[in-house]
Amino acid sequence: MIAKLASRKAVLLTAVVGLTLLPAAAAFAADGPKRVGPDPAAYAKTVSKGVNFLVSRGQAEDGSFSSFAGTGPTSLAITALLRSGRTPNDPAVAKGLKYLSDRVRENGAICGKIPHFMNYETCAAIMCFREAGRTDQDKALLAKARDYLRGIQWDEGNGHQKSDTGYGGIGYGGKSRPDLSNTAYVVDALKACGAESGDEAIQKALAFVSRCQNLETEHNSTPFAAKINDGGFYYTCMIGKQDEKRMTPNGGLRSYGSMTYSGLKSMIYAGLTEDDPRVKAAVTWIRKHYDVKSNPGMGDAGLYYYYQLFAKALHAMGEDYVEDAAGLKHDWRRELAEELAARQKEDGSWVNTDRRWMETDPNLVTSFALLALSYCRPPAE
Repeated sequence: MIAKLASRKAVLLTAVVGLTLLPAAAAFAADGPKRVGPDPAAYAKTVSKGVNFLVSRGQAEDGSFSSFAGTGPTSLAITALLRSGRTPNDPAVAKGLKYLSDRVRENGAICGKIPHFMNYETCAAIMCFREAGRTDQDKALLAKARDYLRGIQWDEGNGHQKSDTGYGGIGYGGKSRPDLSNTAYVVDALKACGAESGDEAIQKALAFVSRCQNLETEHNSTPFAAKINDGGFYYTCMIGKQDEKRMTPNGGLRSYGSMTYSGLKSMIYAGLTEDDPRVKAAVTWIRKHYDVKSNPGMGDAGLYYYYQLFAKALHAMGEDYVEDAAGLKHDWRRELAEELAARQKEDGSWVNTDRRWMETDPNLVTSFALLALSYCRPPAE
């Protein structure tokens, strides 16, 4: 596996939303059956219906998608179209990229009128422009956006010390507290801009990510580390009185699927290998909670956000099969593609019945579904 890691070093800088990265855990079924993946015809039909929905029914005249929620849905939708086979010259893609280009702020952020989500929106836009691959045209825009992200990290430059609980993390923007979701978005975006795993900002982010894991190690001295100790991840270690509902009866923080895949992916991006105790513990949690029907620990809440993180992280691991805690080997690409096909609406869209995190919006959810499917492509003949 170490040799396998070294042989794939060249793909670290692949500029996609999920970045094709090095495998990191032999705990997955290294000797599993030959990869099958989804049925090619069924897969193509599912993707085509989703793409047609976004292009024909989801996009506004100005090129945006669900702009009431800022630029995030537009970035995700255009990235999904690009990863589904559309090109930067496609009319729908070109309109979306123009819309995003017009939302670049003086400080480098790329966002809508309400600045509360500046970090998330900027990260999503960076990955969208990198997916488009217009190197010369978007070079200056991307450099400013990257510098903006580096400037909002909780570190010494912003008055935070290594001993601070939030050190290395990033929130939605401004003075908002750091959380794992936003920190992982920044790691993704910096990688898309060419940052290596040893990049200073990524290593600082790793410190925060480690404090969002239910694992008592030298890297996590928060009060929550040893309460559950199952290797999974939670949303944030910066808990206030308003967050008491997040607490378990013993004072711990419940692990759940989307954050665990997000945390593991970020650790891989930061250069951790299968020998690191944090990676081992996360993989053990994933094997125990393998699921394509629900977001483990959250049910239907954030289900489609979970799906795209599930696919992105497992793709980054470099394994075709996941062996669950019972020893069953899962062709995760086939199982996820079939589950998404079963959930697709007649018009090609996807929606969640759970309203949390805006997942009743078909543009956002269809984008998440297509992004997840982009990691499930059938193997080439």
